[in-house]
Amino acid sequence: MSQQVTPYKDKNASKKEQVADMFNKVSGTYDFLNHFMSLGIDIIWRKIAIGELKSNKPEYLLDVATGTGDFAFEAIRMLKPKKVIGVDISEGMLGVAAEKIKKRGLGDVFEVRMGDSEKLLFEDNTFDAVTVAYGVRNYEDLEKGLGDMLRVLKPGGKIVILEFSKPKVFPVKQLYNFYFNSITPAIGKLFSKDNSAYKYLPESVAAFPEGKALTDLMEKVGYRETKSRPLTFGISSIYTGVK
Repeated sequence: MSQQVTPYKDKNASKKEQVADMFNKVSGTYDFLNHFMSLGIDIIWRKIAIGELKSNKPEYLLDVATGTGDFAFEAIRMLKPKKVIGVDISEGMLGVAAEKIKKRGLGDVFEVRMGDSEKLLFEDNTFDAVTVAYGVRNYEDLEKGLGDMLRVLKPGGKIVILEFSKPKVFPVKQLYNFYFNSITPAIGKLFSKDNSAYKYLPESVAAFPEGKALTDLMEKVGYRETKSRPLTFGISSIYTGVK
């Protein structure tokens, strides 16, 4: 299972602590590297994922593992919610998000807080929608994290998860594996000075339960109407479920 894959092999810290440490280290270059390494396709993936909530018209939205806030900013642009709260365990990433909120004058709509995705500090049935982009594979206990996000959703509320998956078709699979396992760590090392972070990326994706395995886990926890939708030959996938 994915919880055995950690960013720093030689540390005794928990996966949660290591993930927070890793994102603190890469927060300054994270946005640039994300767009650069995905050739900008990650921006399109986010738009498609947020599009899953258009018919729901959520007013109160929780963005878990919000990072530098890109997914939440897209949600604000496309859905015009009253309030978005972003939570993350990395102070460094939240610092970048807070700067962006200030620059864009969105302080009345978007608020970020330090928070643990597996112990969300919100009442039951609080949010119309919950979103997570590229965060669930970093959870220490995926089932617990999915369950806690379900808890804070209002009945009838929807979750949208965007996460990396593994392409199955030739030659995309081969090109993807080469790029992800060889090119990505090299670029990451060059720009972020934290080689472990970009070695962890392909390892965490390889260990993550994708497709039906993830929707089965979502259903086990209590989500209904679960769906899995691959994007760009299966490099990423969108998972949705309803409370």
